[in-house]
Amino acid sequence: MSVTLPELPYSKDALEPHISANTLDFHHGKHHNAYVTNLNKLIAGTPMENLSLEEIIMKSAKDSSMTGIFNNSAQVWNHTFYWNCMKKNGGGKPSGKLASAIDKTFGSFDKFIDEMKNAAVTQFGSGWAWLVQEGDVLKIMKTSNADTPMVHGAKAILTIDVWEHAYYLDYQNRRPDYIAAFFENLVNWDFAESQM
Repeated sequence: MSVTLPELPYSKDALEPHISANTLDFHHGKHHNAYVTNLNKLIAGTPMENLSLEEIIMKSAKDSSMTGIFNNSAQVWNHTFYWNCMKKNGGGKPSGKLASAIDKTFGSFDKFIDEMKNAAVTQFGSGWAWLVQEGDVLKIMKTSNADTPMVHGAKAILTIDVWEHAYYLDYQNRRPDYIAAFFENLVNWDFAESQM
Protein backbone atom coordinates (compact mmCIF):
# COMPACT_ATOMS: atom_id res chain seq x y z
CA MET A 1 0.00 0.00 0.00
CA SER A 2 1.82 3.11 -1.14
CA VAL A 3 1.05 6.66 -0.07
CA THR A 4 -0.37 8.77 -2.89
CA LEU A 5 -0.44 12.49 -3.60
CA PRO A 6 -4.02 13.66 -3.09
CA GLU A 7 -5.62 15.92 -5.66
CA LEU A 8 -6.12 19.53 -4.62
CA PRO A 9 -9.73 20.12 -3.51
CA TYR A 10 -9.99 22.97 -6.08
CA SER A 11 -8.39 23.98 -9.37
CA LYS A 12 -4.87 25.41 -9.29
CA ASP A 13 -6.12 28.90 -10.11
CA ALA A 14 -9.04 28.85 -7.65
CA LEU A 15 -7.20 30.76 -4.92
CA GLU A 16 -5.97 33.57 -7.15
CA PRO A 17 -5.07 36.37 -6.70
CA HIS A 18 -4.22 35.49 -3.08
CA ILE A 19 -2.27 32.32 -3.88
CA SER A 20 -1.24 31.90 -7.49
CA ALA A 21 -1.52 28.82 -9.68
CA ASN A 22 2.27 29.07 -9.95
CA THR A 23 2.66 28.72 -6.17
CA LEU A 24 0.27 25.75 -6.07
CA ASP A 25 2.12 24.19 -8.98
CA PHE A 26 5.35 24.25 -7.00
CA HIS A 27 3.89 23.73 -3.52
CA HIS A 28 1.57 20.85 -4.37
CA GLY A 29 3.14 19.49 -7.53
CA LYS A 30 6.79 19.64 -6.41
CA HIS A 31 7.10 20.00 -2.60
CA HIS A 32 4.12 17.90 -1.49
CA ASN A 33 4.82 15.36 -4.24
CA ALA A 34 8.47 15.07 -3.14
CA TYR A 35 7.37 14.18 0.42
CA VAL A 36 5.11 11.45 -1.01
CA THR A 37 7.89 10.08 -3.26
CA ASN A 38 10.51 10.15 -0.49
CA LEU A 39 8.18 8.49 2.01
CA ASN A 40 7.34 5.65 -0.37
CA LYS A 41 11.06 5.02 -0.94
CA LEU A 42 11.77 5.05 2.80
CA ILE A 43 8.99 2.59 3.73
CA ALA A 44 9.30 0.25 0.72
CA GLY A 45 9.86 -3.34 1.86
CA THR A 46 9.33 -2.51 5.55
CA PRO A 47 6.34 -3.23 7.83
CA MET A 48 5.54 0.50 7.59
CA GLU A 49 4.34 0.15 4.00
CA ASN A 50 1.21 -1.64 5.24
CA LEU A 51 0.25 1.08 7.74
CA SER A 52 -2.00 4.11 7.32
CA LEU A 53 -0.34 7.51 7.05
CA GLU A 54 -1.41 8.38 10.60
CA GLU A 55 0.03 5.10 11.93
CA ILE A 56 3.32 5.78 10.15
CA ILE A 57 3.47 9.25 11.73
CA MET A 58 2.73 7.99 15.25
CA LYS A 59 5.17 5.04 14.99
CA SER A 60 8.05 7.14 13.66
CA ALA A 61 7.51 10.27 15.80
CA LYS A 62 9.42 9.14 18.88
CA ASP A 63 12.09 7.03 17.17
CA SER A 64 15.17 9.03 16.16
CA SER A 65 16.21 6.28 13.75
CA MET A 66 13.06 7.06 11.74
CA THR A 67 13.43 10.84 11.48
CA GLY A 68 13.29 10.76 7.68
CA ILE A 69 10.12 8.68 7.72
CA PHE A 70 8.52 10.99 10.28
CA ASN A 71 9.47 14.19 8.45
CA ASN A 72 8.12 12.99 5.12
CA SER A 73 4.97 11.31 6.45
CA ALA A 74 4.04 14.26 8.68
CA GLN A 75 4.61 16.69 5.82
CA VAL A 76 2.36 14.61 3.55
CA TRP A 77 -0.37 14.76 6.22
CA ASN A 78 0.16 18.43 7.12
CA HIS A 79 -0.03 19.56 3.51
CA THR A 80 -3.11 17.47 2.74
CA PHE A 81 -4.80 19.04 5.77
CA TYR A 82 -3.65 22.55 4.78
CA TRP A 83 -5.13 22.36 1.27
CA ASN A 84 -8.52 21.66 2.82
CA CYS A 85 -8.19 24.64 5.15
CA MET A 86 -8.60 26.94 2.14
CA LYS A 87 -11.27 27.48 -0.49
CA LYS A 88 -12.20 29.89 -3.25
CA ASN A 89 -13.95 32.93 -1.76
CA GLY A 90 -13.10 31.83 1.78
CA GLY A 91 -12.57 34.08 4.76
CA GLY A 92 -15.25 35.73 6.82
CA LYS A 93 -16.23 34.28 10.17
CA PRO A 94 -17.13 30.78 11.31
CA SER A 95 -20.60 29.94 12.56
CA GLY A 96 -22.17 27.23 14.67
CA LYS A 97 -20.22 25.24 17.22
CA LEU A 98 -16.82 26.47 16.01
CA ALA A 99 -17.83 30.12 16.44
CA SER A 100 -19.17 29.36 19.93
CA ALA A 101 -16.03 27.47 20.91
CA ILE A 102 -13.80 30.31 19.65
CA ASP A 103 -15.78 32.90 21.61
CA LYS A 104 -15.69 30.75 24.74
CA THR A 105 -11.94 30.11 24.52
CA PHE A 106 -10.57 33.40 23.21
CA GLY A 107 -13.24 35.90 24.25
CA SER A 108 -14.00 37.00 20.70
CA PHE A 109 -13.33 36.10 17.09
CA ASP A 110 -11.08 39.15 16.70
CA LYS A 111 -8.92 38.12 19.65
CA PHE A 112 -8.64 34.61 18.21
CA ILE A 113 -7.56 35.98 14.81
CA ASP A 114 -4.97 38.23 16.49
CA GLU A 115 -3.53 35.27 18.42
CA MET A 116 -3.56 32.96 15.39
CA LYS A 117 -1.86 35.57 13.19
CA ASN A 118 0.72 36.19 15.91
CA ALA A 119 1.50 32.48 16.15
CA ALA A 120 1.96 32.28 12.37
CA VAL A 121 4.11 35.43 12.16
CA THR A 122 6.33 34.50 15.11
CA GLN A 123 6.95 30.86 14.15
CA PHE A 124 10.72 31.04 13.68
CA GLY A 125 11.88 29.53 10.41
CA SER A 126 9.78 26.85 8.76
CA GLY A 127 6.65 25.48 10.36
CA TRP A 128 2.95 25.71 10.98
CA ALA A 129 0.39 27.57 13.09
CA TRP A 130 -2.58 25.48 14.21
CA LEU A 131 -5.95 25.75 15.87
CA VAL A 132 -6.24 22.47 17.76
CA GLN A 133 -8.65 20.74 20.10
CA GLU A 134 -7.53 18.97 23.26
CA GLY A 135 -10.53 17.24 24.78
CA ASP A 136 -13.20 19.91 24.36
CA VAL A 137 -10.78 22.85 24.67
CA LEU A 138 -9.46 24.86 21.72
CA LYS A 139 -5.82 26.01 21.71
CA ILE A 140 -3.39 27.67 19.34
CA MET A 141 -0.21 25.71 18.69
CA LYS A 142 2.94 26.34 16.66
CA THR A 143 5.05 23.50 15.28
CA SER A 144 8.45 23.60 13.61
CA ASN A 145 9.35 21.88 10.36
CA ALA A 146 7.24 18.71 9.97
CA ASP A 147 5.97 18.48 13.55
CA THR A 148 2.23 17.91 13.75
CA PRO A 149 -0.40 18.16 16.54
CA MET A 150 -1.42 14.49 16.56
CA VAL A 151 1.90 13.42 18.09
CA HIS A 152 1.20 15.80 21.00
CA GLY A 153 -2.27 14.42 21.68
CA ALA A 154 -4.05 17.31 19.97
CA LYS A 155 -6.60 17.19 17.14
CA ALA A 156 -5.98 19.60 14.26
CA ILE A 157 -8.91 21.91 13.44
CA LEU A 158 -7.18 24.46 11.17
CA THR A 159 -3.65 25.20 9.97
CA ILE A 160 -1.66 27.75 8.03
CA ASP A 161 1.62 26.70 6.43
CA VAL A 162 4.39 29.23 7.11
CA TRP A 163 7.21 27.46 5.30
CA GLU A 164 8.56 29.96 2.77
CA HIS A 165 7.52 27.76 -0.15
CA ALA A 166 3.89 28.38 0.83
CA TYR A 167 4.08 32.09 0.03
CA TYR A 168 7.46 33.25 -1.31
CA LEU A 169 6.56 33.33 -5.03
CA ASP A 170 3.54 35.55 -4.29
CA TYR A 171 4.61 37.53 -1.22
CA GLN A 172 8.43 37.29 -1.12
CA ASN A 173 9.43 37.90 2.52
CA ARG A 174 6.07 39.46 3.50
CA ARG A 175 4.77 36.60 5.64
CA PRO A 176 2.28 38.86 7.49
CA ASP A 177 0.63 39.83 4.17
CA TYR A 178 0.21 36.15 3.23
CA ILE A 179 -1.25 35.39 6.68
CA ALA A 180 -3.70 38.31 6.38
CA ALA A 181 -4.78 37.11 2.91
CA PHE A 182 -5.28 33.58 4.27
CA PHE A 183 -7.69 34.72 6.98
CA GLU A 184 -9.45 37.43 4.98
CA ASN A 185 -9.91 35.60 1.68
CA LEU A 186 -9.09 31.89 1.83
CA VAL A 187 -9.80 30.19 5.15
CA ASN A 188 -12.38 27.39 4.92
CA TRP A 189 -14.38 27.59 8.15
CA ASP A 190 -16.74 24.80 7.06
CA PHE A 191 -13.82 22.38 6.85
CA ALA A 192 -12.49 23.55 10.22
CA GLU A 193 -15.85 23.01 11.88
CA SER A 194 -16.10 19.53 10.33
CA GLN A 195 -12.93 18.56 12.22
CA MET A 196 -14.49 19.17 15.65
